[in-house]
Amino acid sequence: MKLTEEQIQEAGRLDAAGAIRLVTEWFPGKVCFSTSLGQEDQVLTDLICRHELPVRIFSLDTGRLFNEAYELLDRTTARYKRKIALYFPEPADVETYVQDKGINGFYESVENRKACCHIRKVLPLNRALQGMDVWITGLRAEQSDNRQDMPLLEWDESRRLYKFNPLINWSYEEMMAYIREWNVPYNPLHDKGFVSIGCAPCTRAIEPGEHPRAGRWWWETSQKECGLHGVQKK
Repeated sequence: MKLTEEQIQEAGRLDAAGAIRLVTEWFPGKVCFSTSLGQEDQVLTDLICRHELPVRIFSLDTGRLFNEAYELLDRTTARYKRKIALYFPEPADVETYVQDKGINGFYESVENRKACCHIRKVLPLNRALQGMDVWITGLRAEQSDNRQDMPLLEWDESRRLYKFNPLINWSYEEMMAYIREWNVPYNPLHDKGFVSIGCAPCTRAIEPGEHPRAGRWWWETSQKECGLHGVQKK
C-alpha cells in the first residue's frame, strides 16, 4: 500500500500516539519499532505500551553495548510486561572482521568503523525488518544536521517500506518533560553527559555546548552516522 499525501498530512495532524495508532490501522500486523534504548526510544516504548498499540518492538544487540543498556532493557521489560526481541550480528561476520581488522579496528579508519557498524547494526536491522511495511524510529530533527530534513513519514526505497518518525518535531525539552511526567525508565548514563548512546567503545560523554552527536565516534571529525539512518527520497 502506497500512502497518499493526504494520508501523510492526516498523520501529521495527530499527536505521536494517535499517529502511531493510525499507521497501525493502515498496515495491520506490519508495523515495527526499533529501539536503541535511548531517551527518545524509551518515550516511544512508553507510548506504544501505555496505549496498547499493536507494534512489534525489537532492539539490536551489537555485542559491544554498555552494561547500563542491558540493565535498562531488563527494567523496561519488567515495567511494561512486554518482550523486546533482540537481533544479533552473525558470529561468522564478527569473527572475520576481528581477524582482519582487530578487536578495536574501527578506530583505525572511517571505512573500518562503517564496516563494523554494517556487521553489527545494519545487517541485523535488515533481518528484523523483513516482512514489515513500516519501521518506527525515535529520530528527532534537532539531533543532527542530516536529520533536520527528515519528514514524519518517508519511503525507504532501499528497504521497500515506510520509515515513520513520530518524534521528528519534538524538542529535547518536550522529550524530557514527557519522561518526567510519565516516569519513563532511562539509561543513567544520560545523567552523566552521555546524550547519544551507542556501543561502549564508540561513545563518550559530551561537554557543555558540544553538539549532541559529538560523543558518537568521537575520534572522527565529520562522520556521525552508522548507516541505519540516511535521508531517503519519498
